[in-house]
Amino acid sequence: MAKIEPFERHAQKYEDWFTRNKFAYQAELQAISKQLPQRGTSIGIGVGSGHFAAPLGITVGIEPSSKLGDSARQRGINIVRAVAEALPFDDSQFDFALMVAVICFLDNIETAFKETYRVLKPDGHLIIGFIDKESSIGKLYQQHKRESVFYKIATFYSVAEVVHHLKKANFKDFNFTQTIFHNLTEVKHIEPIRRGYGEGSFVVAKATK
Repeated sequence: MAKIEPFERHAQKYEDWFTRNKFAYQAELQAISKQLPQRGTSIGIGVGSGHFAAPLGITVGIEPSSKLGDSARQRGINIVRAVAEALPFDDSQFDFALMVAVICFLDNIETAFKETYRVLKPDGHLIIGFIDKESSIGKLYQQHKRESVFYKIATFYSVAEVVHHLKKANFKDFNFTQTIFHNLTEVKHIEPIRRGYGEGSFVVAKATK
């Protein structure tokens, strides 16, 4: 069952995060764009309200939350109501897929990755943006998850765990970028983008089919 209840009830609070943390948001966008293919058919999986997909040029997305999906439509995203574990698309349809702040809310990460693998073309890419549970922000979110309307239902993953699940879905050739090197309250400008992982709290992983 899709974990949409907090997003249906607190959609405006979700939207406010992007205004309140505008520099972190911009850094995350830049970290993702470093990994995004320059062309090809694309799908946003768990596209939310479109804050990442729209500026990155992704015009088709799946989203189980009706409220977030409505906001994404206003940003020009063609929304399909569905979940990552059961993608309503044919095999080998997309050149790349994007998941940002999604994996911690999945019911079954392995099924979601296998479904994504299925709908990607040969040599297609899955790009994932997530908070590393072993990072400073990841640890903070886990310590206070019961206090958060969103993260109390979340399951956080380390980079090693994400790679493990990607490999089980037959993905290969992993590449990483990272950003957000301070706690969010300390981010007063756009943080730098660096290769790899282990320092930044926000990690972008790119995997190949």
